[in-house]
Amino acid sequence: LFLSSPSTKLPCLSLSFKTSSNPNLCIASQLSTLSILSFTGEKIGETYLDLKSAPPETARAVVHRAIITDQQNKRRGTASTLTRSEVRGGGKKPYPQKKTGRARRGSMRSPLRPGGGVIFGPKPRDWSIKINKKEKRLAISTALSSAAQNTIVVEEFGDKFEKPKTKDFMEALKRWGLDPKQKSMFLMMEVPENVNLSSRNIGTLRMLTPRTLNLFDILNCDNLVLTPDAVDYLNGRYGEDYEGDTEDDDEEEEEEGGGEANENADAEQ
Repeated sequence: LFLSSPSTKLPCLSLSFKTSSNPNLCIASQLSTLSILSFTGEKIGETYLDLKSAPPETARAVVHRAIITDQQNKRRGTASTLTRSEVRGGGKKPYPQKKTGRARRGSMRSPLRPGGGVIFGPKPRDWSIKINKKEKRLAISTALSSAAQNTIVVEEFGDKFEKPKTKDFMEALKRWGLDPKQKSMFLMMEVPENVNLSSRNIGTLRMLTPRTLNLFDILNCDNLVLTPDAVDYLNGRYGEDYEGDTEDDDEEEEEEGGGEANENADAEQ
């Protein structure tokens, strides 16, 4: 769908909805086999990534809707201008009505004069739009499935960094076959302190956890690096075995709502 080489095809297992009246409506499961690399860059095993994926004819629309929703919900909507009734001054008539040879002026707050009010200017508003949780989850899983060609799995390397050192992290990237100049996204269950300090000076890297996983970073990266625990998490959260909402979903929604409320409160202050 979103791969760099259109000729590459992944095995697809089609699962139809029994309750659907439209026989063409289905969600496919993209099964990809990934090699597990050690910290030194050697292959030590294999794993699989089995995620839901939207049908080809609707995949781009689903992903586009989700990314537009995320970007629009980040708008604070605090832009504000003053109308002619809110601009200070203008109570006195600037000059007499007649015998001046000039146009008639009743107020200095007119939008036609500099310093006056603004016609149809922006006012504080809420730009947020809603998207269904299942649709957003399907968009993320579709984007992850499309990035399977540029995905590698690396064993847990948090204990490999005894102290923060960016040079060691750069050497590790080269051993894994990654170009430091390309954008790479790391998905780990937890980011150790030394790993975070060693990678934060590399501008092309993004270190994410399940709590901060988002669609924009998935689409914006050239390479996706996972850990075995992260693969198990993705298969469980975005795979075919996922049954419904969990407590983590409710917590994430509460955090997102709390973050928007804090931003609105800061804007009002």
